[in-house]
Amino acid sequence: MLKGIPHIISPDLLKILMEMGHGDEIVIGDGNFPAASNAKRLVRMDGHGITQVLDAILQLFPLDSYVEYPIALMQVTPGDPVVPIIWDEYREIIKKYESGAKIETVERFTFYERARNAYAIVATGETELYANIILRKGIVTPE
Repeated sequence: MLKGIPHIISPDLLKILMEMGHGDEIVIGDGNFPAASNAKRLVRMDGHGITQVLDAILQLFPLDSYVEYPIALMQVTPGDPVVPIIWDEYREIIKKYESGAKIETVERFTFYERARNAYAIVATGETELYANIILRKGIVTPE
Protein backbone atom coordinates (compact mmCIF):
# COMPACT_ATOMS: atom_id res chain seq x y z
CA MET A 1 0.00 0.00 0.00
CA LEU A 2 0.99 3.59 -0.52
CA LYS A 3 0.13 6.79 1.29
CA GLY A 4 -2.32 9.16 -0.38
CA ILE A 5 -3.71 6.63 -2.85
CA PRO A 6 -7.31 5.57 -2.24
CA HIS A 7 -7.41 1.90 -1.19
CA ILE A 8 -9.92 1.08 -3.93
CA ILE A 9 -7.32 1.92 -6.62
CA SER A 10 -5.71 -1.38 -7.61
CA PRO A 11 -2.12 -1.60 -8.89
CA ASP A 12 -3.49 -2.30 -12.40
CA LEU A 13 -5.72 0.78 -12.33
CA LEU A 14 -2.95 2.96 -10.91
CA LYS A 15 -0.61 1.85 -13.71
CA ILE A 16 -3.21 2.69 -16.35
CA LEU A 17 -3.93 6.11 -14.86
CA MET A 18 -0.18 6.82 -14.85
CA GLU A 19 0.28 5.63 -18.45
CA MET A 20 -2.53 7.77 -19.82
CA GLY A 21 -1.58 11.01 -21.49
CA HIS A 22 -3.34 14.30 -22.12
CA GLY A 23 -6.51 13.68 -24.11
CA ASP A 24 -6.69 9.95 -23.42
CA GLU A 25 -10.07 8.71 -22.23
CA ILE A 26 -11.06 6.14 -19.64
CA VAL A 27 -14.52 4.60 -19.37
CA ILE A 28 -16.04 3.52 -16.09
CA GLY A 29 -18.76 1.07 -17.03
CA ASP A 30 -21.73 -0.25 -15.11
CA GLY A 31 -22.41 -3.96 -14.69
CA ASN A 32 -24.32 -4.14 -17.98
CA PHE A 33 -21.67 -2.36 -20.06
CA PRO A 34 -19.93 -4.59 -22.65
CA ALA A 35 -16.50 -3.80 -21.19
CA ALA A 36 -14.57 -6.94 -22.13
CA SER A 37 -15.68 -6.89 -25.77
CA ASN A 38 -14.82 -3.20 -26.21
CA ALA A 39 -11.69 -2.65 -24.11
CA LYS A 40 -8.14 -2.21 -25.35
CA ARG A 41 -7.19 -2.51 -21.68
CA LEU A 42 -9.62 -3.80 -19.08
CA VAL A 43 -9.59 -3.32 -15.31
CA ARG A 44 -12.14 -5.39 -13.38
CA MET A 45 -13.65 -3.81 -10.28
CA ASP A 46 -16.78 -5.93 -10.11
CA GLY A 47 -17.34 -5.55 -6.38
CA HIS A 48 -17.52 -1.76 -6.49
CA GLY A 49 -20.03 0.84 -7.59
CA ILE A 50 -19.14 3.63 -9.98
CA THR A 51 -19.50 6.43 -7.42
CA GLN A 52 -16.74 4.85 -5.28
CA VAL A 53 -14.50 4.34 -8.29
CA LEU A 54 -15.16 7.82 -9.72
CA ASP A 55 -14.38 9.49 -6.40
CA ALA A 56 -11.11 7.57 -6.05
CA ILE A 57 -9.99 8.23 -9.64
CA LEU A 58 -10.72 11.96 -9.48
CA GLN A 59 -8.46 12.28 -6.43
CA LEU A 60 -5.56 11.44 -8.76
CA PHE A 61 -6.78 12.25 -12.27
CA PRO A 62 -6.86 15.75 -13.78
CA LEU A 63 -9.69 16.40 -16.24
CA ASP A 64 -8.93 18.01 -19.59
CA SER A 65 -9.45 21.76 -19.30
CA TYR A 66 -8.79 22.32 -23.02
CA VAL A 67 -12.05 20.76 -24.20
CA GLU A 68 -15.58 21.92 -23.53
CA TYR A 69 -16.75 18.57 -22.17
CA PRO A 70 -14.11 16.46 -20.38
CA ILE A 71 -16.86 14.14 -19.10
CA ALA A 72 -19.44 12.17 -21.06
CA LEU A 73 -22.44 10.16 -19.93
CA MET A 74 -24.42 7.66 -21.99
CA GLN A 75 -27.78 9.17 -23.00
CA VAL A 76 -30.94 7.37 -22.07
CA THR A 77 -32.29 5.59 -25.15
CA PRO A 78 -35.36 7.45 -26.51
CA GLY A 79 -38.52 5.87 -25.15
CA ASP A 80 -36.77 4.29 -22.16
CA PRO A 81 -38.45 5.54 -18.95
CA VAL A 82 -35.24 5.25 -16.87
CA VAL A 83 -34.15 8.40 -15.04
CA PRO A 84 -30.48 8.01 -14.03
CA ILE A 85 -30.52 9.44 -10.50
CA ILE A 86 -26.86 8.40 -10.13
CA TRP A 87 -25.91 11.31 -12.42
CA ASP A 88 -26.69 13.70 -9.54
CA GLU A 89 -24.15 11.82 -7.41
CA TYR A 90 -21.60 12.11 -10.22
CA ARG A 91 -22.10 15.88 -10.35
CA GLU A 92 -21.45 16.16 -6.61
CA ILE A 93 -18.28 14.05 -6.81
CA ILE A 94 -16.98 15.96 -9.84
CA LYS A 95 -17.70 19.28 -8.13
CA LYS A 96 -15.39 18.26 -5.23
CA TYR A 97 -12.41 17.91 -7.55
CA GLU A 98 -13.15 19.82 -10.77
CA SER A 99 -15.85 22.39 -10.02
CA GLY A 100 -16.01 23.89 -13.52
CA ALA A 101 -16.00 20.65 -15.51
CA LYS A 102 -18.88 20.33 -17.96
CA ILE A 103 -20.69 17.09 -18.68
CA GLU A 104 -22.15 16.05 -22.02
CA THR A 105 -24.52 13.22 -22.81
CA VAL A 106 -23.69 10.99 -25.76
CA GLU A 107 -25.99 8.74 -27.80
CA ARG A 108 -25.56 5.07 -26.84
CA PHE A 109 -23.81 3.78 -29.97
CA THR A 110 -21.59 6.86 -30.18
CA PHE A 111 -20.67 6.18 -26.54
CA TYR A 112 -19.75 2.58 -27.45
CA GLU A 113 -17.54 3.84 -30.30
CA ARG A 114 -15.72 6.20 -27.94
CA ALA A 115 -15.33 3.33 -25.48
CA ARG A 116 -13.69 1.17 -28.16
CA ASN A 117 -11.21 4.01 -28.75
CA ALA A 118 -10.65 4.73 -25.06
CA TYR A 119 -7.31 4.00 -23.46
CA ALA A 120 -8.99 1.70 -20.94
CA ILE A 121 -12.31 0.55 -19.57
CA VAL A 122 -13.00 -0.09 -15.90
CA ALA A 123 -15.73 -2.71 -15.41
CA THR A 124 -17.64 -2.23 -12.16
CA GLY A 125 -20.49 -4.02 -10.47
CA GLU A 126 -22.69 -0.92 -10.64
CA THR A 127 -26.37 -1.90 -10.86
CA GLU A 128 -27.83 1.49 -11.79
CA LEU A 129 -28.79 1.78 -15.45
CA TYR A 130 -27.11 4.35 -17.72
CA ALA A 131 -24.36 4.77 -15.14
CA ASN A 132 -21.51 4.66 -17.69
CA ILE A 133 -19.12 7.59 -17.74
CA ILE A 134 -16.09 8.67 -19.79
CA LEU A 135 -13.33 10.86 -18.35
CA ARG A 136 -10.84 12.69 -20.59
CA LYS A 137 -7.43 13.17 -18.99
CA GLY A 138 -5.94 16.61 -18.64
CA ILE A 139 -2.54 17.78 -17.53
CA VAL A 140 -0.89 18.15 -14.17
CA THR A 141 0.48 21.66 -13.86
CA PRO A 142 3.60 22.58 -11.88
CA GLU A 143 2.89 23.80 -8.37
